[in-house]
Amino acid sequence: MNDHPRLTAVFARLSFGRTSGKKPARKATDNPKWEKRLQKELMAIMKDPPDGITVSQDTLEGSDLSQICVNMTGPSGTLYEGEAFMLRFKFGPKYPFDSPEVVFTGENIPVHPHIYSNGHICLSILTEDWSPAMSVQSVCLSIASMLSSCKEKKRPPDNSFYVKTCHKNPKKTRWWYHDEDV
Repeated sequence: MNDHPRLTAVFARLSFGRTSGKKPARKATDNPKWEKRLQKELMAIMKDPPDGITVSQDTLEGSDLSQICVNMTGPSGTLYEGEAFMLRFKFGPKYPFDSPEVVFTGENIPVHPHIYSNGHICLSILTEDWSPAMSVQSVCLSIASMLSSCKEKKRPPDNSFYVKTCHKNPKKTRWWYHDEDV
């Protein structure tokens, strides 16, 4: 990491919450193993970011790894080319054995048959098909692939009803995966 001084400074903040030598007091809910895993994942994305995917500056400047934001640019040659999106990942203490909560957030939620207007994403790897081998980067690439394969910008048919009645946490939704075409 010596050839990347910015990455070293960011890693220090992510590791200790600030760049001073003191470690903050740990809470009972802290889990150093999942934090260490996330640090590695974020460093990998920062060192060699996939096309159109970057870690948000707010995430880099913060010290709380339970929630991170990732900027995503619509893949070139797709209906979403050049559009800017933000994904919010929330991690629980069981990560990576339990999937993160992932939603689109901000001003621009993609209009897509599997993305609700509140940012919830109907994608099986975010729930029942999650594997501990997956990472922030693999989730972002799966979402980019889902956007890339879209043939028509439209909301899910049950968008209005779902948004009015859903739980705030999309992981509490019992999704029905019936459309593999998009």
